[in-house]
Amino acid sequence: MSQDGLEDERAALPVYGIEIGMEPLNRPARNSVGGWPYFDDGQEWPRCFCGERMTLFFQLDLPDDIEFFGGEHLSVFHCAHHNDASDPVTADDRLVPRFWEAPQPPFPGSFWRVLLQRDPGIPEAEPEPAVRALPLTLRPFVDAHGPFTMFFKVGGTAAWALYPEQYLCACGAELAFVCQVPENWEFGVRPGAPVQPHSVGDDAYLLFLGNEVYLLACPRRCDPAAVLPVNQRG
Repeated sequence: MSQDGLEDERAALPVYGIEIGMEPLNRPARNSVGGWPYFDDGQEWPRCFCGERMTLFFQLDLPDDIEFFGGEHLSVFHCAHHNDASDPVTADDRLVPRFWEAPQPPFPGSFWRVLLQRDPGIPEAEPEPAVRALPLTLRPFVDAHGPFTMFFKVGGTAAWALYPEQYLCACGAELAFVCQVPENWEFGVRPGAPVQPHSVGDDAYLLFLGNEVYLLACPRRCDPAAVLPVNQRG
């Protein structure tokens, strides 16, 4: 296939813009910033290497027409006390086994976790305590400026700030693009929440120091946590 044909094919992939509502949530919702997380049976709330429970930044149900991952539940967690860029750990030209638990220098372990779950059921009894709970809405998106414009989205094609990055999962599959969070995207926090190091202030958290975030996942589903956050800054 020619390069033009490949770009046309990528442009035709379904893409959804993610919109954040203004009215605070007072009950569980599967599409939310913060809120009540949903987990598969046996999946526990992720914990940072420091032992603290990670903060739920956002979660959503992927539309059925998203390639590889349609119908699954995406959840993004990040420690409120440790904040840095992600550091993919590879060996022999692929990510190491259980890469989501690998040390993230300068830290001795991982401070983030991204889950793609098949059938999360009943929400947790208590909501995420730090990030303000707000509703998310996914809307089909047609970008008049081309498929590579940067915005908060799922599906479509990654709009790389610098250059495309590709990774092989430890199982051998090439990771596929799922979601993009724009640079310096702020997630509002509740009064009294722990202050995030290297953030923009006391009233908001950033993901990975505010870098552009690209979530790439294993299309073979070798593990619900086989999702890599890749960071770039334009």
